[in-house]
Amino acid sequence: MRFQVLDIVPHAPHPVTGEIISVHERLTRVVETAVRAEALGVDSYAVGERHAGEFVSSAPTVLLGALAQATSRILLSTGVTVLSLLDPVRVAEDYATVDQLSGGRLEIVIGKGNEDRHFGMFGLELGRQYEYLTENYELLCRLLRSEHVDWAGTHHADLHDVTTFPRPFDGPFRIWHGSATSTQAVDLAAQWGDPLFSANALQPREAYLVLIDRYREKLAEYGHDPSVGYVGSGSGGLFLAETDEEAVRQYRPIYEAMAAKLAAAHAGDARKGKTMSFTTIEDAVAHGPALVGTPERVAEKILDYHKAYRHDVQSVSINPVLPYGQQQDVLASFAEEVIPLVRREVSTTLWGPDDAARAAGLRA
Repeated sequence: MRFQVLDIVPHAPHPVTGEIISVHERLTRVVETAVRAEALGVDSYAVGERHAGEFVSSAPTVLLGALAQATSRILLSTGVTVLSLLDPVRVAEDYATVDQLSGGRLEIVIGKGNEDRHFGMFGLELGRQYEYLTENYELLCRLLRSEHVDWAGTHHADLHDVTTFPRPFDGPFRIWHGSATSTQAVDLAAQWGDPLFSANALQPREAYLVLIDRYREKLAEYGHDPSVGYVGSGSGGLFLAETDEEAVRQYRPIYEAMAAKLAAAHAGDARKGKTMSFTTIEDAVAHGPALVGTPERVAEKILDYHKAYRHDVQSVSINPVLPYGQQQDVLASFAEEVIPLVRREVSTTLWGPDDAARAAGLRA
């Protein structure tokens, strides 16, 4: 199995103490953590994109440019590039620039995002989010794969003989599709033979498993080789301690306060994926995707999820309200203790020599 650290860069007060660091410090930590993850042998580091709420990830390509210069080996990614909002011409230009800066170490995950408010900010209609996603994706693929592109669509202005610059480092970088609640993103990934990344963050595993199973079924229906159908899985947060009881005790105030805050923010909204399905830390650990406990317990839980998902990459996020030193300790413990236990049981061809579509810069 491969492993990724994802930071969607939330920047909010500590849910218990109210303390908050500066934006400068928060963004600096993103870069420092990527460098640390690379040194620890983690396979990939991803940053999110948000345009509303308590986040400072509105410019992911700027962050990725900094990460490209600060690192030399780790795969860079997104979680997710909110393609429903964006001009595919600009996306092609920006991410090809990151691909060049990183020496071909880029793959991205696209989606419509888990935020309603950003559509109005960009003058777009919430009800057409998947229309935007589908058209923008198809145009982006054309721009990355071809020069002298002609295009006539519904939502983007027509193009004639357009070539975006710079070109990607060594051919188009791989695009994954983020999946959380709906079938549209799943079907789009299957249609194009692209890999799928399941959010696996807030709901019971059965809700995500339905989408993963559908993806594999549709992939076969569209005639794609199953070997291209890589699957990634997120998690409901990561916290490690010497005992399961100590991990639950320490993480309880943070988890339960954040669950309550999210529930209050979406009061009256019954849609899936907007609030945490598990409001107590015990439920989240026992029945949800939270990775909280000893390294051995967390490795066991990842392997248990793998029995259902058969996923190739596990993504984890470390809560940024933890003391910074503790964040680094959790990351080190995960890399040095959890990852070896999982890899002893599960292997994958993803990002290895038998993965023909892997990022070009990883071939070195």
